[in-house]
Amino acid sequence: MDLYEYQAKELFARHGVPVPPGRVASTPEEARQAARALKAPAVIKAQVKTGGRGKAGGIRPAPGPSSAEAEARRVLGMDIKGHTARTVLVEKATVPFEEYYAAYLVDRAAGTFLAMVSTEGGMDIEEVAATRPQSLARMPVDPAAGVDAETARRLTDQAGLPEDAREQVAAVLTGLWRVMVEEDALLVEVNPLARTSDGRVIALDGKVTLDDNAAFRHDHAAFADPPPDRGAAGLEARARARGLNYVKLDGSVGVIGNGAGLVMSTLDVVAEVGGGRPANFLDIGGGASAQVMAAALEIVLSDPDVRSVLVNVFGGITACDAVAEGIVTALGTLGEVGHPIVVRLDGNNAEAGRAVLDAARHPMVRMVPTMDDAARAAADLAAR
Repeated sequence: MDLYEYQAKELFARHGVPVPPGRVASTPEEARQAARALKAPAVIKAQVKTGGRGKAGGIRPAPGPSSAEAEARRVLGMDIKGHTARTVLVEKATVPFEEYYAAYLVDRAAGTFLAMVSTEGGMDIEEVAATRPQSLARMPVDPAAGVDAETARRLTDQAGLPEDAREQVAAVLTGLWRVMVEEDALLVEVNPLARTSDGRVIALDGKVTLDDNAAFRHDHAAFADPPPDRGAAGLEARARARGLNYVKLDGSVGVIGNGAGLVMSTLDVVAEVGGGRPANFLDIGGGASAQVMAAALEIVLSDPDVRSVLVNVFGGITACDAVAEGIVTALGTLGEVGHPIVVRLDGNNAEAGRAVLDAARHPMVRMVPTMDDAARAAADLAAR
């Protein structure tokens, strides 16, 4: 889960990393109030989970409360690389004397953590790494040893930071490491890490990606975006809340399968037979229960673009009779179903699954023995 800047800074402050004072606002009037409470010049910062806010006009100075209200009105609702700014961070303006870069990330290729520090903050780090790699210090971090004060000082030395800034930056680096480990993050980044004219070192920006697989160890629910209630994003959010791997596509044939490889193959076959394109990718996973199958069918049938559904299951861990029970359960709770459902069952308990569907005798369900024929049937039905 990616965090907004203000959320990342909440974690920074919790672990001793200095950040400017600020408040979040969702209306221009709230921005005015926040700026008044700061009693200092402010900056209005669009809260979106993408970079390039400054270039897009999403970061604007506000000398006082009235200008904060005016600038927030300009920024709220702004589209930045496909992300809509629904809130702004009203933050005390800080003029940097120098700008640094600091980050920790999971280096999957090396199977460890990687620390990166540079004196060239405020720029795209990819550009620095490509054009001036000598300006970016990289150091693998032993997960067992972590980053203590001595390791942090070595990082600042390797990056060539000014001597009189190294102790403060080292303290920030140890704080950021606590964020990385104690919050189970995959990425912790500050760009820029600013040194002010009075010698303070402070995180002017923050980017954090949390590991969803470790969510059970934390109380991070407040960081999650409220699920959209409509459109493709709404369907994906509803599916995610039920533990389903769903991606909305632009066709008319809903596709449900067990296993990412099988679902991908099914998408290809549907596209090849003509008559309709896949409307979604939905993997119910291995060992799916009847309840999971019912939830999957409900999600797919709620897509207004879907005109037919193809359920393609090869039973292994997933038993075909459980899939069939899920289909019957879903059809019983959804009420009138206006779209045909083509089912191909093979493998574990396939005969029992077919018997369940035969006994249900639902007029909208038809069974087809092979994947190619099932895809062709679903595409033909979608085209009618």
